[in-house]
Amino acid sequence: MWWYVPQMDTSLPEPQSLTANDLSDRTGFDEQFLGLNVSLPTFDGAETALLPYTHFSVLMRLDKRLAAITGLGIDGGRLMNLDRSGINWRLDPRLTETLQTGERLYARNDIDRGHLVRRASAVWGSTRAEAAQANEDTFFYTNAAPQAAMFNQSLELWLGLESYLLENAADYGRRLIVFTGPIFSDIDPVYRGTEIPLQYFKVAVFLVDGALAATGYVVDQTPQLGDLPDLPLPGSVEEAPPLGPFRTFQVPIRDIAALTGLDLTQLMGFDRMPIATALPSAETAAAWRELTSTKSLDLDFELRD
Repeated sequence: MWWYVPQMDTSLPEPQSLTANDLSDRTGFDEQFLGLNVSLPTFDGAETALLPYTHFSVLMRLDKRLAAITGLGIDGGRLMNLDRSGINWRLDPRLTETLQTGERLYARNDIDRGHLVRRASAVWGSTRAEAAQANEDTFFYTNAAPQAAMFNQSLELWLGLESYLLENAADYGRRLIVFTGPIFSDIDPVYRGTEIPLQYFKVAVFLVDGALAATGYVVDQTPQLGDLPDLPLPGSVEEAPPLGPFRTFQVPIRDIAALTGLDLTQLMGFDRMPIATALPSAETAAAWRELTSTKSLDLDFELRD
C-alpha cells in the first residue's frame, strides 16, 4: 500500500456495528488550517459526496465509486507514532455499498488498498484519543484506491514527499495541507466493475514567509510507460491488470486540473514550480520533471536545512 498504518482505538464501535450517526461528529478538512483560507477543490463533472473524517475529508465521485480528491491537514508538531494493529478496512455507512468500492475489488489478487490520505500523516492530535480516531478513519474504503502491491524506490519517494516538505519547506508550526486523488483516463482498465487509475496526483500547500505556496506531483503506475498501446483497452478484464513500475513527476498544478477536471484555480495561483510561470501555455505533460530523489525538486524558494 501507499500509505503507512497505526493502533486500534477501542473507544470506537466495532466495524460491523458502525452507523452513520457514529461519524456525525467528524469535522473533516479545515480550510483555515494554515491560517489563510485554502478551499477543498470541487468537481462538477459528476455527482459527488463530501465525507468528513478526523483531520481530512474525502470528496467521492459516485460514478467511479472512488474519491475524486482527499484533503488533509498535517500538524507536524503533534504527530504520534501509533501502529495499525487490529484495524480492519470497512465501508462508510454514510454511503450505500453500490457507491463505494469494497473488499470484492481487492480480494485474491495483487492489488492493494492504497491509502490516499497517508495514515502516518493523519495520526496527530492534542490527545492520543484524537490521533487514534484519525488512525481508524483512514481505513474506510472511501480513502482507498487500487494500487500495485509491489513498490520501488520512486514510490518511496512519493511517500516521502510529505515528510520532506513538512521538514524543509513548511512553516507556521510545521503545518502542511495535502490534496491527493486518482487521475482517471480513457485507457484505465476496468476490473471487477471498477476503473483502475493508472496515475495519481498530490498537491502540497504550505506557507513560505507567510504566503501560500503549492507544488504538484503525479505518480504513474502504468505497466509499460511510453508504450500505451500495450495497455488493456477500456472495458472489463477478467484478470487483475498489471501495475507498475512507478515513476514520480513534479508537474504544474494546471496540468493536474486539466487531467482531472477538478477546480484547482486557487492552487494554480500560488504554484511554486518555476516552469509553471515561465511556460503558462505549455501543453499538458510538456513541463513534467521526473523525480529520482528529493534533490530533483524544482522550487522557486530555498529550502531550509
